[in-house]
Amino acid sequence: MSLLLVVGIAIALALDAFAVAIASSVTLGSVSPRQVFRLSFHFGLFQALMPILGWLAGLSVQSFIARWDHWAAFGLLLFTGGRAIVEALAEDGKGGERRDPTRGSSLVMLSVATSIDALAVGLSFAMLRVRVWYPSLVIGLVAATMTMVGMRIGARLGMQFGRRMEVLGGVVLIGIGVKILLQHIA
Repeated sequence: MSLLLVVGIAIALALDAFAVAIASSVTLGSVSPRQVFRLSFHFGLFQALMPILGWLAGLSVQSFIARWDHWAAFGLLLFTGGRAIVEALAEDGKGGERRDPTRGSSLVMLSVATSIDALAVGLSFAMLRVRVWYPSLVIGLVAATMTMVGMRIGARLGMQFGRRMEVLGGVVLIGIGVKILLQHIA
């Protein structure tokens, strides 16, 4: 598999992570280097591990995973986006405590939701008898890099537009979930 093809796959897989990073950092307003590292590291790690898991699963569980992966991603993104919208609308303008999407269960849910497509890519690698280690490394690095960039962009948007961008960020997360669902249903 050529480097150009691997990078193309990695960028395609990282677009969801990029969009989620923007939406997540919008809710934070200002983003610390620690938050950027946490989200970038986890998104990159999950994006790198999912193709390996898919490759290991191979053909034996492909039909089961293919039937449910899009529903899992949709549910996780719907929940996270809905929660972001509710929290943005519930703020009383006093700058109440915001939930940090780079910590705890939110971090894990977002990491899984943005990397489920990478699981399917791993299954494809198994069917094509492609060695998974090098592509997985590239996929993880590209996802981590695009997440860092997305967080910086989202933080600037959040600081400039405040609560409106938080609501939009939640809508974007839900939209990504709907897009994943529609792509797999169609």
